[in-house]
Amino acid sequence: MSDNPDVLDRYRRITVVGAGTIGISWAALFLGHRLDVTINDPAPDVEARTRAELAELAPMLAELGLATEGLTDRLRFEPDLERAVTGADVVVENGPENLDFKRALFGRIEKVVGPAALLLTSTSGTRVTDIARDLERPGRLLVGHPFNPPHLVPLVEVVPGERTDPEAVTEAVEFYRALGKKPMVLRKEVPGFVANRLQAALFREAVYLVEQGVVDIGELDEVVTSSIGMRWAACGPFRTFHLAGGPGGLPHFLEHLGPGLERRWTQLGAPQFDGPTVATLTEQAEQTFGGTPYQELQRKRDHDQLAIQRALGDPA
Repeated sequence: MSDNPDVLDRYRRITVVGAGTIGISWAALFLGHRLDVTINDPAPDVEARTRAELAELAPMLAELGLATEGLTDRLRFEPDLERAVTGADVVVENGPENLDFKRALFGRIEKVVGPAALLLTSTSGTRVTDIARDLERPGRLLVGHPFNPPHLVPLVEVVPGERTDPEAVTEAVEFYRALGKKPMVLRKEVPGFVANRLQAALFREAVYLVEQGVVDIGELDEVVTSSIGMRWAACGPFRTFHLAGGPGGLPHFLEHLGPGLERRWTQLGAPQFDGPTVATLTEQAEQTFGGTPYQELQRKRDHDQLAIQRALGDPA
């Protein structure tokens, strides 16, 4: 359950705007903490789809120690945005990665929501300063970027904009910690934030190696999960290389192995998602993953992720 129920008492009414994969995952986490959740999404099948997906997520919520009996008792659906956010303590936006859409959305939200409400966007790369450009009350808006799926993966990147109030940052960190998350406040805005930039850099080279025929995608995944993925889960890249430097630590590593690393930087690939590359990746994905239903792959991913977190001693 909650790491700090007193904090969640201040943020009991949550409005989730956008019920895609991320939005429903957030809703599952909030409902598991017995918070009141309103979902706003214009899709005609939103209620049936959301309830079906929450039923799929319930066993993992139980493994996390969250309440699942009567999971949807505090859930309601409101297609009108203004009515959905009225009275909300927290608004979590999970809409399209479209700057004009987000500007217009939060422009409507700020006219209705209370002045103390936290306004959080799950954007995966847009600067909140840009989203807040036209807002009259930008101080409560900030990025709360999760890693998929947010009900399970601990990280939330908290990124204030140029006009975000420091108090809102503090409150957002408290809110996420009360949910059992690991909020990381970034010191400056950068497109894509931190986790997605690191993921993009590794994926670029992964695509290049597959495109060049060095390995196929199944072999590439096995390389990562059997080496650097395992190591980085335990240490992260900097501590890994600090230990690689022996007793001399990172300075020794940079002195003796840094030049070789620099040479490899110049040899990294820069693939494009052109027709042949997309065709290669699509064909290999079908061969590697196509025989297993999506939900089965998803369940295995989540159970393996939880096992790793427990092995590392992370709170679940």
